[in-house]
Amino acid sequence: MSSASGVTASDECMEVFQELKLKKKYKYILYKINDDKDKPEIILDRAKESATYEDFKNVLVNEMKEEPRYAIYDFDYEKPGEGQRNKIVFFSWVPDNTHNVKLKMLYASSKDAIRKRLVGIAVEVQGTDAEEVDYAAVLEKVTRSN
Repeated sequence: MSSASGVTASDECMEVFQELKLKKKYKYILYKINDDKDKPEIILDRAKESATYEDFKNVLVNEMKEEPRYAIYDFDYEKPGEGQRNKIVFFSWVPDNTHNVKLKMLYASSKDAIRKRLVGIAVEVQGTDAEEVDYAAVLEKVTRSN
């Protein structure tokens, strides 16, 4: 599927997502848009087999503080009276510190190219700063989606 921007998502993106969703092989996945001006494509940036939510948040907030990314996190939480739960959360991370306006617009207009292909997403989070991807903020969205 192509987005309004003409960007498509690579097959590898979908394969790694399926491994997270069905096999629980990964805790989180980061995707980025490649630098190919002739054929821009959403590609796998990295996939981590084990990580806490704080580890994941630190990658976004500190390593990607000026770089947009799409991300998937297999979010575990406790639901009172029902026990341990998990939901797959999609993140559109376009930090306020991203100075390249064209890049911000490219990520915004290309999100659907990957988001619509990722079947099984429970919650979507748009993050521009650390507060919006804080554990408590995501937990609130996740528990509201039940």
